[in-house]
Amino acid sequence: MKEDKTKFSNGIDELSTKEHQLYRKDSWLIAKNLSASFKYAVQGLIYTFSSQRNFRIHILIGILVSFIALWLNLPFTHLAILVLTIGVVLILELLNTSIEAVVDLTIGRRFNTLARTAKDSAAAAVLVASLCSILIGAFLILPPLFIRLSI
Repeated sequence: MKEDKTKFSNGIDELSTKEHQLYRKDSWLIAKNLSASFKYAVQGLIYTFSSQRNFRIHILIGILVSFIALWLNLPFTHLAILVLTIGVVLILELLNTSIEAVVDLTIGRRFNTLARTAKDSAAAAVLVASLCSILIGAFLILPPLFIRLSI
């Protein structure tokens, strides 16, 4: 029997029901050890990476910025600031995904203005962090980049 793929309200394909059940098998259990905790965290990363286009975009941009920063031989403190900035954006994208999933689980396919507010606010948090990270990246990378390219 072929299972239809459903769509989140943001238009991103969700795993089929059977795929999702296999993917999250036993995840409701309390982690019995540290390796199980890491396993569930990695499953969350894999799910978010495979289902959220914006998460993949943020990772790609983060890798690109990291390579540019290393190429420019930025000071350690600047690298640390960039790592924190990239991390905050990725963390907020993960939280946004979890909020969307909980809202979808709670209300299903019905429209609810509070659900819309929760999802829009979570997405706005990612947007604000992304815009701030662009400014931070520009402040840290552009001056040495201009110097390097002018030589």
